[in-house]
Amino acid sequence: MAAGFQPQQDIRPDAAKSRAAVDLARRLPGLTLSARHAAASVAAGLHGRRRAGMGENFWQFRPFISGEAAQNVDWRRSGRDDRLYVREREWEAAQVLWVWADLSPSMNFRSTLAENTKADRALVLALALADACVRGGERAGWLGVTPLFSSADVIERLALALLAEARRDGDAFPDLPPVARLRPREKVALIGDFLVEPEKFDATLARLSAQGARGCALMVFDPVEQSFPFAGQTEFFDESGAKLRAGRAEDFSELYAQKLAAHRAALADSARARGFTFALHATDRPATEALLRLRQGLGEGR
Repeated sequence: MAAGFQPQQDIRPDAAKSRAAVDLARRLPGLTLSARHAAASVAAGLHGRRRAGMGENFWQFRPFISGEAAQNVDWRRSGRDDRLYVREREWEAAQVLWVWADLSPSMNFRSTLAENTKADRALVLALALADACVRGGERAGWLGVTPLFSSADVIERLALALLAEARRDGDAFPDLPPVARLRPREKVALIGDFLVEPEKFDATLARLSAQGARGCALMVFDPVEQSFPFAGQTEFFDESGAKLRAGRAEDFSELYAQKLAAHRAALADSARARGFTFALHATDRPATEALLRLRQGLGEGR
């Protein structure tokens, strides 16, 4: 197993241990390592509780990170060197961040266009975001599962807590975060595919918002879930075993695109109404790109 994460529990499958726990234990060493690398790549230059954000005061120039929008480049500063730089403004970040990633069955999907399942990407992002938070002098925890941590081994602590949760609850990972008590001004980062009824999504954000929490919801999707590149006779199935046979899959393409756009619009409207930002991330894109979106979204949440 990768250094830094060594589960102490016996993870051999038996009648008392869920498939979800065994599978999670198998994947976690590599995922925690990926999370630490991703966090390090976007956390350079952070110190104390000062963070890049939406403030007015200039803070620093930092190197441009692959995946960022070209409009972020400060061309005047970049012209004085052989590197590209981004001008960052100061934002007094929240001292507390709660992360949550969807590990429900729909997140296990991966097409041939992506290297990672949606669940693995969401988990890496949540762990990396918590690590970047702690590197900045703040505290982070997993919503509804752990207390807040401020130690350098926050990734390993969260990973072990998730493994214990999987062993305790069996295969039933929820598709939305559990009810949890928060304090005003605490930040929340929700990462999942959000393939739930918009009303359920809104109710979740309403509970968080009513406690004074704000944050960002990042919708993770596999590229084929957006492009719908299917044609001819095709059989669709989901994790529950339900199947749909289409004689001409391309006939569903336009309707699918309309339904997807309407669903995303409903989620985005709900997020804005509850003081959250809403963003999209495809699993064939770099994880660092999503981390930058999350950092920006957490700064913008009112």
